[in-house]
Amino acid sequence: MKDRRKFLKNSVLGGISLGGMFFAPIEEVVAATTSKVSRVSSPSELKITDLRYVIVEHLGRPCPILRIDTNQDIYGLGEVRDGGDKKYALLLKKHLLGKNPCDVERIFKIIKPHGGHGRLGGGVSGVEMALWDLAGKALGVPVWQLLGGQYRDKVRLYADTHADTDFDLIVSKVKNRIENEGFTWLKMTRCFKVVEGIQGGYYREGSQKLSQKGIDGIAEYLKTIRRAVGNEIAISADHFGDRSIDNMVRLGNALEPVQLAWMEEPGPWTVPHHLKAITDAIQTPVASGENIFGRETFQNLCDLQAVDIVHPDLATAGGILETKKIGDYAEDHGIGQALHYAGTPVSFMANVHSAAATQNCAVLEFHPEGDEIPEWTKMVKTVDGKPLITKGHAHVPNSPGLGIELNMDHIKTVLHPSDRTIFASTSDWDNQ
Repeated sequence: MKDRRKFLKNSVLGGISLGGMFFAPIEEVVAATTSKVSRVSSPSELKITDLRYVIVEHLGRPCPILRIDTNQDIYGLGEVRDGGDKKYALLLKKHLLGKNPCDVERIFKIIKPHGGHGRLGGGVSGVEMALWDLAGKALGVPVWQLLGGQYRDKVRLYADTHADTDFDLIVSKVKNRIENEGFTWLKMTRCFKVVEGIQGGYYREGSQKLSQKGIDGIAEYLKTIRRAVGNEIAISADHFGDRSIDNMVRLGNALEPVQLAWMEEPGPWTVPHHLKAITDAIQTPVASGENIFGRETFQNLCDLQAVDIVHPDLATAGGILETKKIGDYAEDHGIGQALHYAGTPVSFMANVHSAAATQNCAVLEFHPEGDEIPEWTKMVKTVDGKPLITKGHAHVPNSPGLGIELNMDHIKTVLHPSDRTIFASTSDWDNQ
């Protein structure tokens, strides 16, 4: 009652007329104070009735898309992280049924103990995305509004480009990503590939410890990219085939002329003092975190100043709000945030809303290129009719929830061969 009085007092002082609602349930009070917001449901009476899935194939991986149904005419969409198992979400179903999906944080605290690092975080994260989509639809506002508002109306994207021993081929690819697709930030992935063909590129057969020749090969590769794109394009780099402290320090120093935005995962986040040793020894910024579940491990890395950039994958980290909390904590410690991502437009839009509401989030990952982009885009329809991406930036929608709906006609053409069911009954999981 004390909290209700405080809420009512602040509301009245703010000019909201609540009349005779003093003894009403708090959900109805909140609904009344947002009465000018366009809603398509009665939020206080909303209940979860089902959790179903469809698995699409993207970049050769299964991507389970979730749908949480309710007792009203709205549902929420989420996604288990690419390559993750639908069971990570279905195991949570018994904890969801009958609950109000607008109680996002309360439900998250119930299901969070069932998540884990890597793909094991995909179920919790996917369900959390769907809950926010539902809450936004119930209140008629975009998810970023529920997170406290937006810092930006478009989100910068970095474009992945896989390495190859054919430097001319890679140069043509990066130029296409910049000149035709409009990206202003590149991430060069699988950098170890450029030294796989160099005799003596590794210390010994079967080892992934780079020799000086291997270090020089990766450095020359990235210098070639820098010369090709000029100094105005941001470049990040990943996958070096080595995570030893001594070699990553030598590589980081060799890459200084490239002026990388970051070296990704040069050391194991599971051994924070190793990662910190590399970060402290080089000028090139260090990013880490794509396989970390929950904000607590990120907080430890920030407290130790073991990284320059936290790099969560929202579909592992715990979802939309948890990823925002990670960014906010990093900001308080003078550390930046970038978002790792490799899924369908469902989790993409979850990332967009989190990035829009997080002040220090600099950039979001984007994988498809060339002919892959239209096929990826066709998986959903935006509610406002605007494109998902334009010239290397994601559009932040003003539409309720995530601002997208599935394009089922296209979804049916990209089903993963392991499971071609489409939102079939999952009643077997009601009490699992």
